[in-house]
Amino acid sequence: MKMFDVTAPIFEGMTVYKNKPEKQPKILSATNGYVTESRIDMDVHSGTHVDAPLHMVKDGETFESISLEKLVGNCRVLDLTHVEDKIGRAELEGYDIASGEFVLFQTKNSWEDAFSFEFVYLAQDGAAYLAEKGVRGVGTDALGIERSQEGHPTHKTLFGAGVIVIEGLRLREVPAGKYFMVAAPLKLVGTDAAPARVLLFEGWQG
Repeated sequence: MKMFDVTAPIFEGMTVYKNKPEKQPKILSATNGYVTESRIDMDVHSGTHVDAPLHMVKDGETFESISLEKLVGNCRVLDLTHVEDKIGRAELEGYDIASGEFVLFQTKNSWEDAFSFEFVYLAQDGAAYLAEKGVRGVGTDALGIERSQEGHPTHKTLFGAGVIVIEGLRLREVPAGKYFMVAAPLKLVGTDAAPARVLLFEGWQG
């Protein structure tokens, strides 16, 4: 059984959203004899992470409202590497997306090591289509699922339909197809997101 680790590594100097210095993690280590202990100061949206509704919805639900059972199970990687700008309904209609699926978008973002202000994103009509289909979640290989959309309608459409959002996946080495996904976010309470380790297993369907 082959496993793909599709998690972005976290380190000082990593790629962060819009290259904002305040989003860079800070890792401090102290050594006392042979004992080393480290502390980390980081944004909960660093690298690969799961969003909670509070991120874009006033008084929205916080991270502990997301069911871990929905983050572990079958998923499908969709090859969208041909998309140049945004993923809309037209780009998704040919994939026969079913209710309950967790879909992961493999785009040209996975081949970008530096932050691109023109990253491929999910447009509002694409989000509405996924909500209509009843997917349980959507993952993207960009650090944001939308860009330059006033009012953040993509996030709000997905959250309003109970669709889980994972951002910052690294899917460069993953062939399109079906996998068993284990997405294990930190068990944070009261936050708007949590960093996650995400693993895809080939040839194992639940």
